[in-house]
Amino acid sequence: MSRIREIFQQLRRADRKGFIVYLTAGDPSLPATVERVLALVDAGVDVVELGMPFSDPLADGRVNQAAAERALAAGVTLAGVLDAVRAIRRQSPVPLVLYSYLNPLLARGLENTLMRVAEAGFDGVLPLDLPPEEAEVFQPAFQKSGLDHICLVAPTSDDQRVERIVRYASGFVYCISRAGVTGAQEQIADDAAAVTARTRRHTALPLAIGFGISTPDQAHMAATLADAVVVGSALVQRWHEADTKKDGTAEQVRSWVKEMAEAVHGR
Repeated sequence: MSRIREIFQQLRRADRKGFIVYLTAGDPSLPATVERVLALVDAGVDVVELGMPFSDPLADGRVNQAAAERALAAGVTLAGVLDAVRAIRRQSPVPLVLYSYLNPLLARGLENTLMRVAEAGFDGVLPLDLPPEEAEVFQPAFQKSGLDHICLVAPTSDDQRVERIVRYASGFVYCISRAGVTGAQEQIADDAAAVTARTRRHTALPLAIGFGISTPDQAHMAATLADAVVVGSALVQRWHEADTKKDGTAEQVRSWVKEMAEAVHGR
């Protein structure tokens, strides 16, 4: 059983929702990424998505785009990200998801890359720009690697398309709360409830809701709609501000993460 499935079973038994966070691997450095993942786990995070920096991140807003640019400028490669994951694995069993566009996965052959990703310690991969029409071709490589294939469902996906998407999913399904790119918003999108309800009609897998969640109140509300809540841009921006201010803001970030985790967990 993968760590992802195991954590969702534990959460279900405890009658709690999961808290998933996103970091761009290598922003500001890979050693810092390792330290931050461990700090996030201590603050109550259940699953961590590590973004593979990419030069054309179509699904990401300005915050995550800038983070990817900083990581690429620092020379981050897939090999370096895998080394960082090995370092995390020596200290924590936290479930890890590789958040990546297809090009980095295909560059040296999908099967070879997924096997390397699994051997390093990742538990799943979220391929952002893999449409369901092409997903079947990729399934043998996922199955051979043992990695969970995390699929995205958009609020614009109708029932027929949702059914096709979840056919290839494992671990959990990531429901996008609103159309558009990643980025903090002032309120939960009106489409959030509809997309989770539509997806539940077609799968028994846990559902995570993300895109735009940035406050404890939003996180608590989102947790009523799905099995887990994903927070990305708001955290990436806070860490970047901590890097630039160097005035104790890092501890404030950890406190904010703990508050967000408690809002999701219902404590």
